[in-house]
Amino acid sequence: MAVETHEFSIATNGYCDVRDVTGTVAGLLERSGISDGTVTVFTPGSTAGVTTLEYEPGLLKDIPALFENLVPRGAAYAHDATWGDGNGFSHVRAALLGASLTVPVRSGKLLLGTWQQIVVIDFDNKSRRRKVIVQVMGE
Repeated sequence: MAVETHEFSIATNGYCDVRDVTGTVAGLLERSGISDGTVTVFTPGSTAGVTTLEYEPGLLKDIPALFENLVPRGAAYAHDATWGDGNGFSHVRAALLGASLTVPVRSGKLLLGTWQQIVVIDFDNKSRRRKVIVQVMGE
């Protein structure tokens, strides 16, 4: 079994900014030469997450609206009282979504659905440069 770990970074705008990283992940898989196994996509930090969705304009509006309803920016968060940085909502949103995603690989291809893309969502209250770690494992 082979294991390869890669990383890249993306610029984000914060406030539930959704970035499609599918092409980059697929390129790293292709470069690895691994035919069958898994790809794990992980973003370090506690104010961003990784998931899949159909990357289209409607959902790019629906996802921020969902998180605003579940975890509103204007609510009181104990994190903000502790640190004074005003991003308690970002930490809670990221905890709900999770920091990683694992996708199966067969015949050198990500086994994603037809309309399914891998996305990083930055929940923080400012623009950032996000690191994304991709680990490819298999044969």
